[in-house]
Parts: sequence; C-alpha cells; structure tokens
Amino acid sequence: MRGTKPLLEAADCTLNPGDKIGLIGANGNGKSSLFGLLRGELHVDQGEIDFPSKWRMAYVAQETPALDRPALEYAIDGDVTLRRLEAELARLEAEPESAANGLQIGELHAALADADAYTVQSRGEQLLLGLGFSLEQMQQPVASFSGGWRMRLNLAQALMCPSDLLLLDEPTNHLDLDAIIWLEDWLKRYAGTLIIISHDRDFLDGVVNVIVHIDERKLKRYTGNYSSFERQRAAQMILAAGTLEKQQRQRAHLESFVNRFKAQASKARQAQSRMKALAKMEELAPLRAAAEFSFDFREPLSAPNPLLVLEDVNAGYRMVNPLDDSTSDKTIVSGINFSLQIGQRIGLLGVNGAGKSTLIKTIAGELAPLTGESTLGKGLSIGYFAQHQVEMLRHDESPLWHLAKIAPTVREQELRNFLGGFNFPGTMVTSSIAPFSGGEKARLALALIVWQRPNLLLLDEPTNHLDLETREALTMALAQFEGTLVVVSHDRHLLRATTDQFIIVADGRLQPFDGDLDDYRDWLFQTKLGKGTNVLPAAHKQVEIPVSSPVSNGPTVDRRDQKRLEAEQRQKTAAQRKPIENKIKRLEEQIAKRNEQKAAVDAQLADSAMYEAANKAKLKLLLADQSFFTKDLAQLEADWLEQQEQLEKIGA
Repeated sequence: MRGTKPLLEAADCTLNPGDKIGLIGANGNGKSSLFGLLRGELHVDQGEIDFPSKWRMAYVAQETPALDRPALEYAIDGDVTLRRLEAELARLEAEPESAANGLQIGELHAALADADAYTVQSRGEQLLLGLGFSLEQMQQPVASFSGGWRMRLNLAQALMCPSDLLLLDEPTNHLDLDAIIWLEDWLKRYAGTLIIISHDRDFLDGVVNVIVHIDERKLKRYTGNYSSFERQRAAQMILAAGTLEKQQRQRAHLESFVNRFKAQASKARQAQSRMKALAKMEELAPLRAAAEFSFDFREPLSAPNPLLVLEDVNAGYRMVNPLDDSTSDKTIVSGINFSLQIGQRIGLLGVNGAGKSTLIKTIAGELAPLTGESTLGKGLSIGYFAQHQVEMLRHDESPLWHLAKIAPTVREQELRNFLGGFNFPGTMVTSSIAPFSGGEKARLALALIVWQRPNLLLLDEPTNHLDLETREALTMALAQFEGTLVVVSHDRHLLRATTDQFIIVADGRLQPFDGDLDDYRDWLFQTKLGKGTNVLPAAHKQVEIPVSSPVSNGPTVDRRDQKRLEAEQRQKTAAQRKPIENKIKRLEEQIAKRNEQKAAVDAQLADSAMYEAANKAKLKLLLADQSFFTKDLAQLEADWLEQQEQLEKIGA
C-alpha cells in the first residue's frame, strides 16, 4: 500500500538469476514502489520479497551532491568495495612498518588486483565517454554540471559498481540517442540480473528477455522482449474474450432453463440442478486492455513550397553584457544552407549540446540568425513542441482555460469534446493543472498544438515524460500527419515510424546521413563508440577486505610483488586482447548482415519468373549483387579467421 492506495495485492512472481527484466505498467501502478521494496526503503504490508542475501545491488541515486570532486573520481566512487580497499591500504601504508602490516598489505594488493584496481581509471574514462562526457569534462567538479548531466554521473556510478542485481528506473530520460545506443550495448553484456523501468520500447526490445507487467494489482510475467509481450498480451485478450463469450452463452442457457421450468414439478429437480451449476459457475472478469489513447492531427492548412529557406545562417545566441550593453555572439551551428520542402519528414541526430535544439529554435523563429538570412514561405504555420513549452503552461489554470485562450470564439462544448479526445475528461478539464504529472502536461501542450492545424511540426524531444501508451499514440498520429515534420528524439521507435531522412548536427555543422537508424548505430560503433562497450563492472566475484592475519614466517614482500606482477600481466594481456575482440565482434556483425542480404538475393534468384525476358535488367543486377556478397563474405570470413588466430597467440 502507498497511503490508502493498494498497489499490489496477493502478487506472485519468480525471476531467475541472469534474467534481464523490463518492469512495465501504467504510471502510478507501483513500478518505482517495487524498486523501493527491493532496495529495502519500503516494506511489504503482507507477504515476502526475497533474493539471495549475498547479492550485491546497484541502483541509480536520485540526488547528486554539489561536490568539488572530479566527475571521473565521483563515477569510480560507485565501486564502494574498491574504495574501501584503497582506504585500508592507505591507512596501513601510513603506519610504521611491521611484519603484520606487510602481510596484510600484500593481501590488500591481491584483493585490489582481483577488483581490477589497476584498470579502474581507464574503465571509468571509457564508461564516461560512452555516456557522452569528454576527457576534459571528466576532470571538472561534479558541482559544475547541470541536473541532467549529474544524473548521468549517478548512472555511471551504478554501472561502475560490481553487482549481482542492477535496478534502473528510466535510465534513458537524460540521455541522447548516442548514449542510449551505447548503454543498450553495455547492458546486453552485463552478466548479473537486471530489472529496468523504461517507456522506450526499442530500448526494452534491445535489452530485456522477460517482461513483468503490473496489471490490476498483480505481477504478470511474460518471456521475451516488449514486442513479444504485446503479441502474447493480444493473444491472451482474444482467448479471454472467447472464453467469456462462451461462459455468457452457457449462463444464458442455464438461466433460460431455470426461468422456464422452476415452477413445473416434473422439471423441478433438473431446474434445481441447473441453479446449482449456475451458482458454482465462477464469474469470469473480462481481460481489459489499458484504455487505448489515440488522437489525430487535424488536416494542416495549405502550405507554401518551400516552407522556409535558411541561407548562410549562423545559429546561436546573442549575449548582452549588462555592464556596458555590448553584445557578443556565441555560434553553435554555422554555415547553414537549408530549405524545407512540403512533405519532408526529417530526424535530427547528434549528441546533446551539438546544436539540434538551437537549429529548431532558429527554424521556429525563437532565435534570430546571428548571420545570414531566414525566409519563411507565405502561409507557413508552425507547431513547435519543446520542453519549455510545457514549462510555460499556467499551473494555476485548467486545460479548458488554455485552449479557450487560443480559441476564444469557439463554443465551450466543442473545446471540451476536443480535450476529452486527449484524455482530459469530466472535472479534469476544468481543474488546475498544478497537480498534473509531467506526461499529462506534455499531453496538454500537444493538444494546444494540434488545435492550431500547423503545416510544419517542429518537435524537440516530444516523448519526455510520456508513458508507453501515449508515446504510441503520438507515434501513430505523427505517422499519419499530412504536413512537414522535423523532429529531435531519442525514441528510435518514433523516429523509425515517422521520419524518412536524417541530418546529423555535429562539430557545429549540418550534414545529411545516408542511411537508417541501424546504419547510424553501426556508424557510431565504428567511430566514437568503437571503444568502451566492453567496460563492465570489475569482477563478478565477491571482493572482501582482508582482516589481520597471524604473522607468517614467509617473505611477505616477495608475495606482494608477485601478486602485483601477476596483476600487471593480466592487465597487459587484457589490453592486447581487447582491440582484437572488438574487431571480431564487428566482423561477426558484418558477416551476419551480409548473410541476410545474400539470402534475400538468393531467394529472388530462386524464383523462375525472374528469368523471363521482362526481368532481364533486374536479373543482371541481382546476379551482380550475389557475386559481390559472395566475395565480400569470403573476405570477411578470412579476416575473422586471422583475428581469431591472433587471439589464440595471445592466450586466454
């Protein structure tokens, strides 16, 4: 219970070590409370929650103190056992030399080697690089970072901590797409048990193999990823509907018999028998889906073509010095030559801070170009959604007030009906929005945009704070939107469904990306994410701080040196193996992709119709593709064998 609200009642669920579990359910159903139970911050009112007592648990702290400590050291602090070992070693080495100290110092060095202490700096750096920090930022104090970046540091601490159980609550909320792709790859390699709360379906699909659904105060376990859960859930609902219908027919038949014959003496016994059967029949409740929320964008106003043109534009911020009113320009994206045509559906890619939001604000007219010219087509109507739009809503006013403000001449009932379509029913439509959730406020901001019938939609992270159902509704609405779309989002499912071309914003420039999101992922791993994806928590065995031992007659210093040499050798071997293992992984991915492409070509060539005269040109192209894929596969496999031989030479 939370207060008087029951979250779970007689809920049972068994999870297995090594499972990667997606915990899903409507907002307010108890997902975060369940995490609180696992962390021991909340206690069950009835029943038991149990996992092995020796398991080490890692989770993301919600608060980040404003420390002067460098970001890298703060991330490494996540490995609490390692830090305790280091502190104990420092304490002993500071004391006067003694035989007992020498032995214990040797044991501490061995324990530190087991905890991979000699690689911790490089592991921490690679992990922070993956999460979007530069080497320079790693040395900056924690206090210098904004809230979103501090949450990344807390996530880094959780990933640095060797753990058997890792709890992640919406870990992608403060990440850009590049960091999400890196995190997804990291979590696939995590050897412990993972429970993750997320509203990002592509992320869940890529990571989890079990779904636990909180539904009607029960925990329901499904094997497979989120897409598999959706299929299983739909099948269950069809089956439940059929079973319910069959029971209703049986019940109607029994009731009809009882009503007709209960007054007849000759049929009394049979009627009594039917009445007992009716009483025993268990009432089946219909298996209900969550109330599906959907909406449509209204038909856009007629649009000019092109909608807008940016010529030699530098985009950024003009800052005024309050002392002398002088101005200085901070350019974020330069040399923009960009025209937007009717019907284009563009996704902007790039890390946080690269300039995606700056570009969208410049297109929207919220920022004037620092240099160059911006020309808007006559009749252009822009619908602009960004997080600050949500923050600009009047918290003391209602959804109806907000809509009436932009549609003062429309009848109230029409406004109420429209808002009802956005899940603002009954008294909610006239209530102050102050207690609304982030998702409900975002939904209201979307409703206000939809009402205005824009012919150009500019969306900057529109899925923040939205649950899975609302994200899906937005995705479906955008897919059917008849206007022009420019979107920044870390939700790959939304990007795949709603855009058909990508532009990368990087190094202060715009450049088109010729490929889809899978190609973008491959490109990331071949370039900036090529390192660091194998950086997992130090060791998966327990590391204990040695306690004082009886003095031994053996040469403790020699033993300590031996342990250190062994650790250095292990580190050297690991450093030699790592780049080769990375190459092997990339080759295996390329081989798998080429095999798929060749199989598709072979299937087409197996069709006898392909050899008809009308298909001569296509046949020639397919044969050329088949030859290319065959040769490329042979080369890739030869490269793979060569890398395997190098790995064997290094040794395990």
